[in-house]
Amino acid sequence: MKVNRSIIALLALVLSTGSALANPVLKSSVVVIEPIVTVGDMFENAGTLAEQPLFRAPLPGTTGNVDLTAIQAATSRIGLESFEANGLAMVRVSRASALVDQTLLSGLIVEDLRSRGILAGGTMAEVQLSRPLDPIQAEARDVPAQLDTLRYLPGNGSFSARFIVAGLAQPLDLSGTIALSVEAAHLASNLPAGTVLQPDNFVMRPISLQQADAQGIAPLEQLVGMALNRQSREGMLVRPSDVSVPLTVAKNDLVTIYYRQGPMTLTVRGQAVTGAAKDTPLQVLNLISKRVITAKAIAPGAVEVTSAPMTLAGL
Repeated sequence: MKVNRSIIALLALVLSTGSALANPVLKSSVVVIEPIVTVGDMFENAGTLAEQPLFRAPLPGTTGNVDLTAIQAATSRIGLESFEANGLAMVRVSRASALVDQTLLSGLIVEDLRSRGILAGGTMAEVQLSRPLDPIQAEARDVPAQLDTLRYLPGNGSFSARFIVAGLAQPLDLSGTIALSVEAAHLASNLPAGTVLQPDNFVMRPISLQQADAQGIAPLEQLVGMALNRQSREGMLVRPSDVSVPLTVAKNDLVTIYYRQGPMTLTVRGQAVTGAAKDTPLQVLNLISKRVITAKAIAPGAVEVTSAPMTLAGL
């Protein structure tokens, strides 16, 4: 039993020693992030030499082939005399990248404007460059581009911006214009006058901030439940002046006229001469006396007067 244990221990020692002394094994293809390719990038079992640089990586977003002769020359310079080539004649080396395009850079500009309070509430910004921007393959970083400076002129909407892009030696300068807009309520269909507006009567569409300031717009929640003042067409921008509080009593409606004093309530039939929203005054014809009186709309088909009951003939 002791002999068997000794043999097993010896085999384990030989195997572990062999594993520790195993030559690095060349990979067939590698993807790197940094601008320098290291031994650890190129080989399995790189050991203590893993962090040693071998050669420059290709540009971000590109791929190159390194032949075996160049690899042997590079490893010799750092003291790596032997490795397992694994039957390879060359290694494919790719450099990871992050795409920096107009969308990303525009987002950085918009974010900066929001942090300054220029884009308050629901204001939106559309960035238009003065010249086209070809997408840039930047270094693969969590933040591949940063806004360095931004100069914005609200009067004409022009801007100039400088960005720092990972992997570019020089800063990137861009210019153009920024169009500010807000979403406004437009009618989804043709509607007659007096329609009490509901959420499904609207579609939200962007309009320029200048147009919104000039014409005046109202939040959607202020328009829902209001009545159209006139017949309106599909696509019309709805402004506060286009709506009013819905009529509780419309012109020519037959109504009950109420007069209350203490526990006594007197009523008489009448007809609205004008329309009115709830709790607002209107003119009503007393159908008994044929006199027009002033009353207040209190509910559909009901109005209330505050004058003495003697004005209500027949009560």
